[in-house]
Amino acid sequence: MARGLGELESTIMDHLWATKQPASVRDVLEHLRRERTLAYTTVMTVMDKLHTKGLLKREAVGRAYIYEAVSSKEAYTAEMMRESLARSGNRAATLVHFLERLTPEEAGALEAALRVYPPKGHAS
Repeated sequence: MARGLGELESTIMDHLWATKQPASVRDVLEHLRRERTLAYTTVMTVMDKLHTKGLLKREAVGRAYIYEAVSSKEAYTAEMMRESLARSGNRAATLVHFLERLTPEEAGALEAALRVYPPKGHAS
């Protein structure tokens, strides 16, 4: 189950999603220190929580862990959208309200997505 992210969690995940490569706590801390002052233990604790939430996987390398995003930002966002829809109570009405508020660019992206999904053999 996906969970919403706090501000520092989002910043860390955005960095890992953008770099698309495993990183140590020290690597992430050095990146974050360009914008703000943070303690190593703060970043370590937040990355451990992201691991516990299932958003990061980790591998022990020496005395430290190397962390990597479990899925893409797009997959995480899609899961958040799906869970919000499931909690809405009336999925059809929620989807109608969602569609009414789409910008022309968003509507175009939705149309493009519908052209490739569902894949053959999974007709809607």
